Amino acid sequence: MEPLKHECGVAMIRLLKPLQYYREKYGTPMYGLNKLYLLMEKQHNRGQEGAGLACIKMDAAPGEEYMFRERALGSGAITEIFSKVQDNEDYAGQLYMGHLRYSTTGRSGISYVHPFLRRNNWKAKNLCICGNFNLTNTDEVFEYLTSMGQHPRIYSDTYMMLELMGHRLDRESERVYLEAREKGLRDKAVTEYVEEHIDIRNVLRTSMPGLDGGYVMCGITGSGEMFAIRDPWGIRPCFWYKDDEVLVVASERPVIQTTFSLEADSVRELGPGEAITANRHGVVSLSRILEPKGNHSCSFERIYFSRGSDRDIYLERKALGEQLVPEITRAIGGDTDNTVFSFIPNTAEVAYYGMLQGFKKQSNEKKAELLYTMMQDHRLTKEEISQVLHNIVRGEKVAIKDIKLRTFIAEGNTKKELAAHVYDITYGSLRAWEDNLVIIDDSIVRGTTLKESILRILDRLHPKKIVLVSSCPQVRYPDYYGIDMASMEEFIAFRAAIALLHERGMEDVVDRVYRACLAQREVAPQERTNPVKGIYAPFSDAEISEKMVRMLKPEGMTTPVEIVFQTLDGLHKACPNSPGDWYFSGDYPTPGGCRQVCEAFIRYFEQSYSE
Repeated sequence: MEPLKHECGVAMIRLLKPLQYYREKYGTPMYGLNKLYLLMEKQHNRGQEGAGLACIKMDAAPGEEYMFRERALGSGAITEIFSKVQDNEDYAGQLYMGHLRYSTTGRSGISYVHPFLRRNNWKAKNLCICGNFNLTNTDEVFEYLTSMGQHPRIYSDTYMMLELMGHRLDRESERVYLEAREKGLRDKAVTEYVEEHIDIRNVLRTSMPGLDGGYVMCGITGSGEMFAIRDPWGIRPCFWYKDDEVLVVASERPVIQTTFSLEADSVRELGPGEAITANRHGVVSLSRILEPKGNHSCSFERIYFSRGSDRDIYLERKALGEQLVPEITRAIGGDTDNTVFSFIPNTAEVAYYGMLQGFKKQSNEKKAELLYTMMQDHRLTKEEISQVLHNIVRGEKVAIKDIKLRTFIAEGNTKKELAAHVYDITYGSLRAWEDNLVIIDDSIVRGTTLKESILRILDRLHPKKIVLVSSCPQVRYPDYYGIDMASMEEFIAFRAAIALLHERGMEDVVDRVYRACLAQREVAPQERTNPVKGIYAPFSDAEISEKMVRMLKPEGMTTPVEIVFQTLDGLHKACPNSPGDWYFSGDYPTPGGCRQVCEAFIRYFEQSYSE
């Protein structure tokens, strides 16, 4: 019930007709800029720390600027940057790229806000990139760059990607340059030939192999080339749309639908290893740059990150809630007549509707069976029918998040006291000591907010029993592909498993896992595994959930509490096209993910068990 931090978001627009066309049809040469604003604002949830945009004016004369960039920090960054550029004719261009940043590295400041820009006096060698990504083999990329004699100014995956792709862009420019010279061209004619014939797909084919991680990488060049490429595992999402007027790319499908008034089927998803490109003349190509390495589409996009207004995501989140009905029914002893259903926080609302729908179906089936049985005995009266139908599933708005308290700054005990009041309750929403309270969330990660705030405040309603429901399985492992998750020792599931090992005298398991993780350092990348699974192996999901309750229940709280988690099978049934589940299962799709989790456990062990 403490939110996971969001991923980054990307947006791109390539106008496919002359600017005069948009001026005449839409009354403004800023048509592309206005659409970019909508694409970014509709993805605002994906960027809390900063935002940036870049623009290319392809008809600029020599001596005039042709590549523009604006960036800003803070939750109001989108408004800030567009207020600066909306009336600036420099931003009446043909090619736009926007980015919403949420740091997954702990680094902040304007220098880390995308897009990143690499300048050159030759237009074709100018490069601007942004992305939604996290590389897990940054060390290897760094070593490759330095082995070529480069000296990256900052050790971060984004800067290194800029230098890597910039280097390959230089080589592509030189290839076309030599081709032009062989044709007998000289001076300005050579430059024009390069700008006309450079192929950004060659840059992608030579710079993207060898990268490990989840990514959607976007870029534009000074000569007007554009690209967006998705990782070969299909981890990070990317969608696109094209018609006669425009090519559009974004991290989420419904933002394209809303911005351009489209049906869902009109927007296509970029496949694993695919790139969508456009050259300076607006010729669009869909190319297979990297061989696909299976479908590992991030299931957390479906559970939590992406907008619930997406047609498929909405239905999937409802299914996640509905599938939990049998286990919730068990937890409340089948007593739906004396149970109130609710949700917290707002991101769990759609799963709540699915859960409620499931209980309504169950209730209707019981009513139909009871009425049928009664009809076999006698002719039913209106009063008897009404009495059967009167039993309803009760959904209430039980918990409310007090947004105003989020910006309050306090220290020590005062801060802890404040945390306990981040949520408030609706008094009278259930019958004290008579009703069970079932409250659904999309995920339970650290458990801190549960212990310090939510359980305490829900207890004030005096429910007979509290059943906490997670629409996703137990979060057991860090992500490493772009989601800013807790470190391993912060996960309540991990802490519960470690505590059970100690309680049962099984400390040797921890030592064996540590040694297995050390051994992974000598294993070839493609043979890496995840020995950390051994921490959970001795226990059932139910045992770990029961231990979580004992760890999270506030001191002095007497109300019975139970936690019900989604199963992995239930997750895959609800989200069949997004099987990526490594944060639950530990099945990392890339060697880099396995390496990172092993290193995380090694750090944990050496910090926690050192003499």
